[in-house]
Amino acid sequence: MTVSRPVLPLIALAAAGAVLAACETVPSGGAPYNPRGAVFSAEDFAWSARPGRASIDGRIAYVREGSAFACTGSVALTPDTPYTRARFQTLYGSTERAAVPEAVVRARTVPDPNADYRGFVRSATCRDGRFAFEGLPDGAWYVIAPVSAGGDARVVLMRRVVTRGGRINVTLG
Repeated sequence: MTVSRPVLPLIALAAAGAVLAACETVPSGGAPYNPRGAVFSAEDFAWSARPGRASIDGRIAYVREGSAFACTGSVALTPDTPYTRARFQTLYGSTERAAVPEAVVRARTVPDPNADYRGFVRSATCRDGRFAFEGLPDGAWYVIAPVSAGGDARVVLMRRVVTRGGRINVTLG
Protein backbone atom coordinates (compact mmCIF):
# COMPACT_ATOMS: atom_id res chain seq x y z
CA MET A 1 0.00 0.00 0.00
CA THR A 2 1.32 3.43 -0.95
CA VAL A 3 0.43 6.45 1.16
CA SER A 4 0.49 9.84 -0.50
CA ARG A 5 2.57 12.60 1.06
CA PRO A 6 -0.40 14.83 2.09
CA VAL A 7 -1.82 11.97 4.20
CA LEU A 8 1.42 11.31 6.14
CA PRO A 9 1.06 14.38 8.42
CA LEU A 10 -2.50 13.29 9.25
CA ILE A 11 -1.30 9.80 10.18
CA ALA A 12 1.45 11.27 12.35
CA LEU A 13 -1.07 13.59 14.05
CA ALA A 14 -3.47 10.70 14.68
CA ALA A 15 -0.66 8.57 16.14
CA ALA A 16 0.45 11.40 18.43
CA GLY A 17 -3.14 11.89 19.57
CA ALA A 18 -3.49 8.19 20.38
CA VAL A 19 -0.29 8.26 22.42
CA LEU A 20 -1.43 11.32 24.37
CA ALA A 21 -4.87 9.85 24.96
CA ALA A 22 -3.27 6.77 26.48
CA CYS A 23 -1.28 8.82 28.97
CA GLU A 24 -2.65 8.98 32.48
CA THR A 25 -2.71 12.47 33.92
CA VAL A 26 -2.15 13.26 37.55
CA PRO A 27 -3.57 16.44 39.03
CA SER A 28 -1.17 18.73 40.88
CA GLY A 29 -3.95 19.65 43.28
CA GLY A 30 -7.67 20.10 43.42
CA ALA A 31 -9.35 17.13 41.75
CA PRO A 32 -8.79 13.74 43.36
CA TYR A 33 -6.74 11.06 41.65
CA ASN A 34 -8.34 7.67 42.01
CA PRO A 35 -7.08 5.04 39.52
CA ARG A 36 -9.29 2.01 39.03
CA GLY A 37 -11.67 3.29 41.72
CA ALA A 38 -9.26 2.64 44.63
CA VAL A 39 -11.35 2.96 47.77
CA PHE A 40 -10.54 2.33 51.39
CA SER A 41 -10.87 -1.31 52.39
CA ALA A 42 -9.72 -2.58 55.79
CA GLU A 43 -9.10 -5.97 54.12
CA ASP A 44 -6.36 -4.40 51.99
CA PHE A 45 -4.58 -3.26 55.17
CA ALA A 46 -5.00 -6.50 57.20
CA TRP A 47 -1.58 -7.92 56.25
CA SER A 48 0.15 -4.93 57.88
CA ALA A 49 -1.31 -5.64 61.33
CA ARG A 50 0.40 -9.03 61.62
CA PRO A 51 3.68 -9.28 63.53
CA GLY A 52 6.85 -10.00 61.61
CA ARG A 53 10.63 -10.17 61.78
CA ALA A 54 11.38 -7.16 59.60
CA SER A 55 12.56 -3.78 60.82
CA ILE A 56 13.48 -0.39 59.45
CA ASP A 57 16.36 1.77 60.69
CA GLY A 58 15.89 5.22 59.25
CA ARG A 59 17.60 8.56 59.18
CA ILE A 60 16.85 12.02 57.86
CA ALA A 61 19.45 13.54 55.51
CA TYR A 62 17.43 16.15 53.62
CA VAL A 63 19.31 19.27 52.49
CA ARG A 64 17.88 22.08 50.36
CA GLU A 65 19.75 25.19 49.28
CA GLY A 66 22.53 24.45 51.77
CA SER A 67 20.18 24.06 54.75
CA ALA A 68 19.97 20.74 56.57
CA PHE A 69 16.44 19.81 57.59
CA ALA A 70 15.59 17.98 60.83
CA CYS A 71 12.57 16.00 62.03
CA THR A 72 9.76 18.11 63.43
CA GLY A 73 7.43 15.34 64.55
CA SER A 74 6.82 11.63 64.49
CA VAL A 75 7.65 9.51 61.48
CA ALA A 76 4.71 7.53 60.09
CA LEU A 77 4.80 4.12 58.45
CA THR A 78 1.76 3.47 56.24
CA PRO A 79 1.02 0.17 54.46
CA ASP A 80 1.09 0.24 50.66
CA THR A 81 -2.44 -0.58 49.45
CA PRO A 82 -4.42 0.45 46.36
CA TYR A 83 -6.07 3.15 48.51
CA THR A 84 -2.82 4.59 49.92
CA ARG A 85 -1.15 4.43 46.50
CA ALA A 86 -3.93 6.56 44.98
CA ARG A 87 -3.92 8.89 47.98
CA PHE A 88 -0.14 9.40 47.96
CA GLN A 89 -0.02 9.91 44.20
CA THR A 90 -2.38 12.83 44.76
CA LEU A 91 -0.72 14.21 47.89
CA TYR A 92 2.93 13.80 46.92
CA GLY A 93 2.81 13.48 43.12
CA SER A 94 4.58 10.11 43.38
CA THR A 95 4.22 6.65 44.83
CA GLU A 96 7.98 6.13 45.20
CA ARG A 97 9.56 9.18 46.87
CA ALA A 98 8.93 12.87 47.33
CA ALA A 99 9.78 16.03 49.23
CA VAL A 100 6.76 18.36 49.15
CA PRO A 101 6.02 21.51 51.17
CA GLU A 102 3.49 20.66 53.89
CA ALA A 103 1.19 23.49 52.74
CA VAL A 104 1.00 21.94 49.26
CA VAL A 105 0.18 18.49 50.67
CA ARG A 106 -2.56 19.95 52.89
CA ALA A 107 -4.08 21.89 49.96
CA ARG A 108 -4.57 18.82 47.78
CA THR A 109 -7.87 16.97 47.71
CA VAL A 110 -7.97 13.18 47.97
CA PRO A 111 -10.78 10.71 47.31
CA ASP A 112 -12.62 9.51 50.39
CA PRO A 113 -10.81 11.94 52.75
CA ASN A 114 -12.74 10.63 55.75
CA ALA A 115 -11.57 7.01 55.33
CA ASP A 116 -10.00 6.07 58.65
CA TYR A 117 -6.90 4.00 58.02
CA ARG A 118 -5.02 5.49 61.00
CA GLY A 119 -5.36 2.22 62.94
CA PHE A 120 -2.95 0.64 60.45
CA VAL A 121 -0.37 3.46 60.52
CA ARG A 122 2.62 2.97 62.79
CA SER A 123 4.43 5.88 64.38
CA ALA A 124 8.00 6.31 65.61
CA THR A 125 9.75 9.12 67.41
CA CYS A 126 12.50 10.82 65.45
CA ARG A 127 15.48 11.78 67.63
CA ASP A 128 18.70 13.26 66.31
CA GLY A 129 17.55 12.53 62.78
CA ARG A 130 17.00 8.81 63.43
CA PHE A 131 13.92 6.59 63.74
CA ALA A 132 13.13 2.87 63.82
CA PHE A 133 10.25 0.46 63.27
CA GLU A 134 10.40 -3.11 64.62
CA GLY A 135 8.28 -6.27 64.33
CA LEU A 136 7.05 -5.59 60.79
CA PRO A 137 5.55 -8.15 58.43
CA ASP A 138 7.00 -8.46 54.94
CA GLY A 139 5.48 -5.99 52.52
CA ALA A 140 5.60 -2.53 51.01
CA TRP A 141 5.26 0.58 53.17
CA TYR A 142 5.40 4.36 52.93
CA VAL A 143 7.71 6.19 55.34
CA ILE A 144 6.51 9.77 55.91
CA ALA A 145 8.41 12.39 57.90
CA PRO A 146 7.79 16.12 58.39
CA VAL A 147 11.04 18.11 58.46
CA SER A 148 12.11 21.75 58.65
CA ALA A 149 15.23 23.91 58.73
CA GLY A 150 15.11 26.80 61.17
CA GLY A 151 12.33 29.16 60.18
CA ASP A 152 11.63 27.48 56.84
CA ALA A 153 8.18 26.05 56.25
CA ARG A 154 7.88 22.32 56.86
CA VAL A 155 8.48 19.83 54.09
CA VAL A 156 7.00 16.33 54.10
CA LEU A 157 9.35 13.57 52.98
CA MET A 158 7.82 10.36 51.63
CA ARG A 159 9.51 7.18 50.46
CA ARG A 160 8.22 3.72 49.58
CA VAL A 161 10.19 0.84 51.10
CA VAL A 162 9.84 -2.95 51.04
CA THR A 163 10.53 -5.19 54.04
CA ARG A 164 11.56 -8.84 53.66
CA GLY A 165 12.20 -10.50 57.04
CA GLY A 166 15.32 -8.57 57.97
CA ARG A 167 16.57 -5.12 58.85
CA ILE A 168 16.67 -2.48 56.13
CA ASN A 169 18.30 0.94 56.27
CA VAL A 170 16.36 3.87 54.86
CA THR A 171 17.62 7.40 54.30
CA LEU A 172 15.12 10.15 53.59
CA GLY A 173 16.97 12.84 51.76
